Amino acid sequence: MRPPAALLALITCLALASAPLHAAPDAPAGDAVLQLLQDKGLLPSASQIEASPLVQQVRDVASDLVLSAMNFLGVRYRRGGNSAETGFDCSGFTRYVFEHSVGLVLPRRADQQAQQAGLLPVPREELKPGDLVFFNTMRRAFSHVGIYVGDGRFIHAPRTGGEVRIEDMRQSYWARRFNGARRADMPVAPMPTTSENAGGSGTPQ
Repeated sequence: MRPPAALLALITCLALASAPLHAAPDAPAGDAVLQLLQDKGLLPSASQIEASPLVQQVRDVASDLVLSAMNFLGVRYRRGGNSAETGFDCSGFTRYVFEHSVGLVLPRRADQQAQQAGLLPVPREELKPGDLVFFNTMRRAFSHVGIYVGDGRFIHAPRTGGEVRIEDMRQSYWARRFNGARRADMPVAPMPTTSENAGGSGTPQ
């Protein structure tokens, strides 16, 4: 399994090589990110493509995790929900995306995810696509969570009656309630250098 750090370095065409996308007429041939964003209604016309900071950010540092999350745009919110079929709540959405894109199983609740061992705190000014972003929306810390996608925006399952969508963290509502961010930083295991240790029987997993 590749760690999130490596996934963030993948170029877009590799990250989307196996994604089930349908080409949009206005999208340049071979640009799967643009096809995805247009399919989801984020880029209605070709004239908006090059001018969009979000497109540039996603194209430059697109990861399997972020693109996986975008595939669920429009899925309805459901309290306690943890699948696309039944709907997602905020932490059910982040848990599902992390588990199915990078194999990292997060705790069920948003506040537990914020305290998960192995997730590193990230300053707001250093956010990268794929980071978890947390908000105080219920008068308690870390009561809401989403996934940063770039250009100051995040994707999340918002509330009852809503659906998975992308919003701007710079809007006053979210800016006032931002609690912090976390990044999964799983180191790559060193490769065996001799046939003697290739079996790895004494290497911690």
